[in-house]
Amino acid sequence: MVRVGIVGISGYSGETALKLLLNHPQVRITYVSANNTTGKIDDILPSLNGRTNLTCEKYNAQQAIALCDVLILAVPHTIAQQITPGLLKAKKKVIDLSADYRLKDPNVFKKWYGTAHTDTTNLKKAAYGLPELYRSDIKKATLVANPGCYPTSAILSLAPLVAAKTEGIKSIIIDAKSGVSGAGKKAALALMFSEVNENFKAYKVFAHQHTPEITTYLSKLAGKNIELTFITHLIPINRGILETAYVQFAGAVEAKTLHDLYTKFYKKEKFIRLLKLGQQPETKNVLGTNFCDIAISVSENKKLAVITSAIDNLMKGASGQAVQNLNIMCGFDETAGLL
Repeated sequence: MVRVGIVGISGYSGETALKLLLNHPQVRITYVSANNTTGKIDDILPSLNGRTNLTCEKYNAQQAIALCDVLILAVPHTIAQQITPGLLKAKKKVIDLSADYRLKDPNVFKKWYGTAHTDTTNLKKAAYGLPELYRSDIKKATLVANPGCYPTSAILSLAPLVAAKTEGIKSIIIDAKSGVSGAGKKAALALMFSEVNENFKAYKVFAHQHTPEITTYLSKLAGKNIELTFITHLIPINRGILETAYVQFAGAVEAKTLHDLYTKFYKKEKFIRLLKLGQQPETKNVLGTNFCDIAISVSENKKLAVITSAIDNLMKGASGQAVQNLNIMCGFDETAGLL
């Protein structure tokens, strides 16, 4: 039995991680904390009334170290890099859901997140927590950088293609849409019900912080620099991401050929569902699951491939993937607590 703590229990990702791990057969949750909410868990999260006697307190490093083997950090960007060094020094395993350890170049981190990285030593050591591509790294890691929700969907939908056919790709445009919980649990005018309901808008055009994460790991997979356009939109649903990648080719491609390519690439992956030709992903079909649904379509002139993908941003896009990474790090069945 592995003792797990969750830091940042008051946010959507922390809450989702707690709910998942309460059902995990090989995990005991021994510590929960949040700096803006304290008290009994069933008072903070009434949906868990009767399921746990845990008490949430402000973060205390000594307690976390004494009580846990693995810590899941569901905290805002820049906070994890303050907490992580002490946990790793104490020989604890860490899964960070923030962006702090995803980008290996501290200059890139500073450009997109507006502040200098304070833990560049561990930044170099962190494994990128996308199991379908980096399982062997995750298995050996003591620090895992959980991917962002948008990058998870984008990278998984394009990985087989860029790994095999980059020489024929002319351009990639990703049209991404997310539910409101992707912005986290915070008070902001743009996230109020009256602003979001019956509304649909693009945001951070050419300026979204997940852009370098997507290009970095697709480029690593391709073995050369991948350039793309990534545009995000906010849609009036609670949770879910749908991304449409438009891939323009110099020559003709066949839908069946691409479908066979994806089938072979993901044949052993339990959380990738490659849909039949003619089918399309829907956010409702991945809601509450750790699946990524992917579909492939090709235009009549066979020079444009459209790759669509859907995930639950709080599951495969955050806490579900964190549990998947925990399972790999601890040697458990990868689906434990998730299926």
